[in-house]
Amino acid sequence: VACTRQACGNGYIWHTTGSGKTLTSFKASTLLKDNPDIEKCLFVVDRKDLDRQTREEFNRFQEGCVEENTNTASLVRRLLSDDHADKVIVCTIQKLGLALDENSRRNNQQRKDGKKSFKEQLEPLRDKRIAFIFDECHRSQFGENHKAIKEFFPRAQLFGFTGTPIFEKNAAQQKIEDTQASMKTTEDLFQQRLHTYTITHAIEDGNVLRFHVDYFKPQGKTLPKPGEPLSKKAVIEAIFAKHDSATGERRFNALLATSSINDAIEYYNLFKTMQAEKQAADANFQPLNIACVYSPPAEGNADVKQLQEDLPQESSEYELQKGEDGENKKKENEAKKKALIAILDDYNAHYGTNHKIGEFDLYYQDVQKRIKDQQWPDADLKKAYPNQPHHKIDITIVVDMLLTGFDSKFLNTLYVDKNLKYHGLIQAFSRTNRVLNATKPYGNILDFRQQQDAVDAAIALFSGEAAAEKAREIWLVDKAPVVIQKLETAFQKLDTFMKSQGLDCAPEEVPNLKGDAARAAFIEHFKEVQRLKTQLDQYTDLTDENRKAIEQILPRDNLLGFRGAYLETAQRLRAQQSKGADKPTQEADQLDFEFVLFASAVIDYDYIMGLIARYSEATPGKQNMSRQELIGLIQSDAKFMDEREDIAAYINTLKAGEGLSEKAIRDGYTRFKVEKNAAELADIADRHGLAIDALQGFVDTILQRMIFDGEALTDLMEPLGLNWKARRVKELDLMTDLMPLLLKRAGGREISGLSAYEQ
Repeated sequence: VACTRQACGNGYIWHTTGSGKTLTSFKASTLLKDNPDIEKCLFVVDRKDLDRQTREEFNRFQEGCVEENTNTASLVRRLLSDDHADKVIVCTIQKLGLALDENSRRNNQQRKDGKKSFKEQLEPLRDKRIAFIFDECHRSQFGENHKAIKEFFPRAQLFGFTGTPIFEKNAAQQKIEDTQASMKTTEDLFQQRLHTYTITHAIEDGNVLRFHVDYFKPQGKTLPKPGEPLSKKAVIEAIFAKHDSATGERRFNALLATSSINDAIEYYNLFKTMQAEKQAADANFQPLNIACVYSPPAEGNADVKQLQEDLPQESSEYELQKGEDGENKKKENEAKKKALIAILDDYNAHYGTNHKIGEFDLYYQDVQKRIKDQQWPDADLKKAYPNQPHHKIDITIVVDMLLTGFDSKFLNTLYVDKNLKYHGLIQAFSRTNRVLNATKPYGNILDFRQQQDAVDAAIALFSGEAAAEKAREIWLVDKAPVVIQKLETAFQKLDTFMKSQGLDCAPEEVPNLKGDAARAAFIEHFKEVQRLKTQLDQYTDLTDENRKAIEQILPRDNLLGFRGAYLETAQRLRAQQSKGADKPTQEADQLDFEFVLFASAVIDYDYIMGLIARYSEATPGKQNMSRQELIGLIQSDAKFMDEREDIAAYINTLKAGEGLSEKAIRDGYTRFKVEKNAAELADIADRHGLAIDALQGFVDTILQRMIFDGEALTDLMEPLGLNWKARRVKELDLMTDLMPLLLKRAGGREISGLSAYEQ
């Protein structure tokens, strides 16, 4: 903004990927709206980046600034408009390029129709002062349009935002002045750097995550040289072994970056074969949902050609290279297209879709949507899309696509079987490090190419002012032994605290803590233990020695016991927080329970019903899990906080070896809950002298409408023949007993009007 005020040329802003660069750059454009010296401010994005979500974000900043599916004519109309609302315009670099290209199809059509070309219409703006802000100034389209913009708008000021600037060291393009050749850098295009916010700053500020990089070392052979590929079968076996821990038991998903389209095809087919073999050999094997996405041959399709502008590997594979045979290239491209059609057919069968290669962009959008759908519970997706057999993607195999610009907080892992360097490496790694919550402590990179030197070089180049060694400490997580030591220290602090309360450090002693201050202190101590344990759970390079050390500090049974005690204590303190009348203590009021740390991605309702069925089917004495272990597992998971007592009580009614199927278990649990609920309601009706049918109808109506009706409560009390004062006392007594039952059955949903009766 200062630069435009002082009219001091162009400039670029280095804001790291994931730090809110797009919204920062857009906000900068809106601040220029009130500068009288600026005729127009164009905020220029790539078409691929202007998706529905981005449009909504922009329109929240400035209503109506981004129109959907606008054409070039509309852009030109807004550029020529004197309306103050049209002073800041969001446009795509593609439409801007079409307007300024005298020979574009649209300009030719304008002349054919006897109208001025778009470029001719824009002549009145030629000598005006226009500010251009480029959201990502190193898209390939920018390079092509840069010259056209400078020539047509000589007084324009150009500002570029980039997450990964081009320096001489990582430049690919050359510029030639006289006989001297040098690399084309960000500074060449924009003259000066105006502000810097590197990944080092963003990690220190907590705006993006650090990285855990595991340089995979195959067993029983000499370490491969940097960049040397392993066999694809070995890579897939390693992924099978590590994927669940890397992704927090499939809470998150992953990308597999491959070095060519043929490699991507080979990986896809090999995954398919190896998963089928594993399923045949082991009925309990849970196959991964594998997708694969690469661009098809353009074959004159303008949309695909545009897509390939920022896919250097894919576009070069389809182009005829010097010395190549044209006929052979045609056959190779046809084979890649045929393989992609087969991949789409598999995808359609797996997800219940109907994508065609002729509408590739719709398939690409669907893949991105499903990667982002990782955020939703399976049960919600099944309810929303009941006709789709599957919903999520565990691993997406890619070549260039998705490795730049794509954001999903629930993507945490990148498998790398591709040589990466400098900005390409940083961009690819940065797909994994969006901040979510405590269940995602860092971005996980599993590198199968031994690229430690390339990682170090990228850190050194993009760390900004920080020294390379210092930057490494900031960018990369601690080694496992360091975190294990932290876990031991955290557990020792918990042990010291429990002993200071006159108790042994054991889960069964936690209910004996006296007072909210002690309970709150336990919550803080054990939450830190669980946070460190969650970090270690996602390390893909733990040795047997590391695992033994973790188990020694915190045996599994002890961990589950403490988790159950934590949830029980947290539930008690949370209930106090939500009370209106009796103010909670300061300690309880300020707690953040972070229940997400205590909810397993694996253990859901279906999983528990399956476990109970297996317990019921097993012969006594031969179960994999005892009754108490099963109850302990349920009580250690935050998802079952409101239902844990019911499930535990139901398990206690079952006999090992009873031989019930999973359906019988589900039906039995449903009946158990109905009977238990009916008994609870009958007890309340009896205590308050009400007819059970009338009370049941009253409760059912509330839960159906999710609205509390005071008049219905008055009608319910009518048969008791009380005066208004006695009836009011009776109503309050009844609601004190009914409140816990209504809240439990509402399952976290709000019942409108009920808050008047909350104590």
